[in-house]
Amino acid sequence: MPEPLDDLDRRILELLQEDVTLPVADIAERVASSKSVVWRRVQGFVDSGVIDRRVAVLNPKKVGFNVMVFALVKMSRHSANALPKFVESVKAIPQVLECHTTLGHVDFVLKIAASSIEEYREVVWNRLSQLEVQEISSLISFEQSVNSTRLPLGRG
Repeated sequence: MPEPLDDLDRRILELLQEDVTLPVADIAERVASSKSVVWRRVQGFVDSGVIDRRVAVLNPKKVGFNVMVFALVKMSRHSANALPKFVESVKAIPQVLECHTTLGHVDFVLKIAASSIEEYREVVWNRLSQLEVQEISSLISFEQSVNSTRLPLGRG
């Protein structure tokens, strides 16, 4: 079980979630700690997997992805290897941004970015429908009201 985060950890991680490019010296100054302490903490977050990766978050529309779809997928079989095989298969589809295994009336929720409805149709017809899928329901997002990658560490 991971160690609980203390207040300094949370403050450092909040700053990194806001801007991962902040220099250690700036973070140290803003959290009132030394550079060496902050550096060790950040390295510990990386080593332990608390920081999963450091990426640039792109605006999908500005790079040509005008359609965001949530595909609700119900599998036709639930054998021991059908679900893991599905997960491995969707990892190879570049338009699939997220794949969530769910409990309830569907087995998976996929977040799919496409340049157009036609591109999404191609993903469904040529990729997803080739898997052991019983049903795919599509929810097309026409507006993203909240977009955050930040976890509420302060929960306040």
